[in-house]
Amino acid sequence: MIRLFYTCLIGALTLVPAHAQQTPPPAALTLELNALQASDTACRVSFLATNGLDGTIDRAAVEVAFFTTDGAIDRIVTLDFKGLTQGKTKVLQFELADLPCTAIGRLLINDIAACEGQAIAATACLAGLVTTSRPDITFGI
Repeated sequence: MIRLFYTCLIGALTLVPAHAQQTPPPAALTLELNALQASDTACRVSFLATNGLDGTIDRAAVEVAFFTTDGAIDRIVTLDFKGLTQGKTKVLQFELADLPCTAIGRLLINDIAACEGQAIAATACLAGLVTTSRPDITFGI
């Protein structure tokens, strides 16, 4: 009985890596909230955008809701990430006037305003969107 258990266990463990290697990684547009930098009258918000989709994005624009630390919506802005070459990571910075960085509590992707490219479906940017955040701020869909 114990021999049968170990034989099944070893068989199961050898199958897992083979299956994992055959699964292709999902195509994704990854947006990382990388940093918030305060200035006298604005907060500079830095993003890393990586195009892991199956083609070059000619234009990507993302509608983002900025919430305060107490949960109220401060503003909704459309951030234009412009063109994103397939497989490339790009750094983008946006200035948010009259918003202290310390007042930002959460970012929410409200919508994709533009997802344009010859080999890119208009729905691909939202369908394959992955968000991450380096600062201790929730950033999601």
